[in-house]
Amino acid sequence: MYILGISALYHDSAAALIQDGQIISAAQEERFTRVKMDKTIPHNAIRYCLKEAGIDAAELDAVVYYDDPALTLHRYTSNIKAAADDTEDLIRFSFDSIFKQKLWIERLLRNSMGRLGKEDKLYVTRHHLSHAASAFYPSPFDKAAVLTIDGVGEWDTTTIGYGSGNDLTLLKKLEYPHSLGLLYSAFTYFCGFRVNFGDYKLMGLAPYGEPVYADLIREKLIHIKPDGSFRLGLEYFDFQYGRAMTNEAFAQLFGGERRLPEGRITKREMDMAASVQAVTEEVVMKLAKTAKALTGADKLVMAGGVALNCVANGRLLKSGLFDDIWVQPAAGDAGGALGAALAFYHLHIRGERPMRADGRDLQQGSFLGPAYSGEEIRAYLDKEEIPYHHFSSHSHLMDHIAEMLDDQKVIGVFAGRMEYGPRALGHRSIIADPRSEYMQSRLNLSIKYRESFRPFAPAVLQERSADYFDLPQSKCDLPYMLICADVLDREDLGFDMREKLSRDNDMLAIVNRKRSGIPAVTHVDYSARVQTVDQETNPFFHSIIKAFEKKTGCGVVINTSFNVRGEPIVCSPEDAYHCFMNTEMDILVLQDCVLYKDEQPQLQKRRDRYEPD
Repeated sequence: MYILGISALYHDSAAALIQDGQIISAAQEERFTRVKMDKTIPHNAIRYCLKEAGIDAAELDAVVYYDDPALTLHRYTSNIKAAADDTEDLIRFSFDSIFKQKLWIERLLRNSMGRLGKEDKLYVTRHHLSHAASAFYPSPFDKAAVLTIDGVGEWDTTTIGYGSGNDLTLLKKLEYPHSLGLLYSAFTYFCGFRVNFGDYKLMGLAPYGEPVYADLIREKLIHIKPDGSFRLGLEYFDFQYGRAMTNEAFAQLFGGERRLPEGRITKREMDMAASVQAVTEEVVMKLAKTAKALTGADKLVMAGGVALNCVANGRLLKSGLFDDIWVQPAAGDAGGALGAALAFYHLHIRGERPMRADGRDLQQGSFLGPAYSGEEIRAYLDKEEIPYHHFSSHSHLMDHIAEMLDDQKVIGVFAGRMEYGPRALGHRSIIADPRSEYMQSRLNLSIKYRESFRPFAPAVLQERSADYFDLPQSKCDLPYMLICADVLDREDLGFDMREKLSRDNDMLAIVNRKRSGIPAVTHVDYSARVQTVDQETNPFFHSIIKAFEKKTGCGVVINTSFNVRGEPIVCSPEDAYHCFMNTEMDILVLQDCVLYKDEQPQLQKRRDRYEPD
């Protein structure tokens, strides 16, 4: 039985295909169109998923959309009613997307696919049920509490549920306009970053500040109850009127207008980031305690955009409230495509739930996108007359990559199936040596073309993770880069970071300080967003790190996504080559082919300015 799940028309459109409950393929549309967080009908992702299974649309047993347009319409009309006379901007902002797109999703998909499966019928699920299903069914747990938190889906913004075997029930919910995701996005917007694009920037900025506004946020912006439920102080926001996230009253609370995009980041923005992060963690912890009390479960799974907050996830794991937690790698709307398909299969078809005997999840490392064979890659390089070196020996290739890393080269790695979700996990990655205190700023400024403060993640051999990071004894398998942990090997900086920032306002000097034995992946608060790499799930990347360890003794490399600012992660060899040629990357590894920058034809003209993200 083949079931296709689809997310579209909000942000980060995607398609996912399952067969008898097993995940066959999943991909985001942005990777094919090269439009970051593309929200259009995922024509290309659908075609890829069907091709991967060797079927056409008419052979599908069901096509399932991740959201109920009728309920979204109900929220929209209710919002108009609540806005009373102040509806002009709301109508202008949302009318076309509701009445020309979302209500006609079945027709739009039929225009793209032809028949919608054997029954030529589109099924829909609830948005947060899609999130919950994406978290529970691929997880390694037979029973678990389920927590979903995002901006809004139909009416819901937060749900608590329980999964057991095939069954999945949502027990408690919070509704729009009271949303932790929208609160966080309001601060993202006010600090000068793009909503839905820059929330992770705000999280990365938080350690530079102090939570001096946390009490103000609790007093004015969000009233938090002991069970984690909350109400927003709506008089400080404008999103409910279809305008900007915040209004003048919000600006007055924080002593002036919002930071303009690309403007100088000041101590105010750092402190605002730290403050909303602290409040977010407080709410997540209280919601998790309520989920524990409601379900009695000793395992927790999470999805929704807020589940990508790896700092909150790390605090939750470290608390010991649950024996284990599992977060869907594609926790945002893209993951809703997978969740929609899984929810339909388990709750309507009542198909058997696959479980792995070794206790691992069913996500397959989230390597669910397209792969390109060595023959296809070499054919592309030969056709374009691109100079390269082919390595027939895998061990020689790994040793060479390790040598180049030790020589401080920055390397693009392209191998195997593309990742599903926002994180590159070793198949579409840029890697470098973490031992240099200057590598973080070099990667940010010369490779990724983004702000210098942005942290990079360590990819560590799973068998060595406890040597580098403060992780619970039983939790050293973190393959999806969704948990923050403290770095063990610290070095005393000998100065107060926040005092220096207040005095000199020199963020780059702080970034370039050596904080540990792996400073390029150690954030200013001595934390790191950890990815563990095991040989079974991620053999190519594991071999690279193992060879680097053999040469240097260091079982960690920097891992960041293979893209530049404002662009999606690369999908094809052509994407990878163009990105390589438009940055200061030194080397490109296309599976078993190695390309050196100084051997390439005249460089393509680099764009003068990248899109803000």
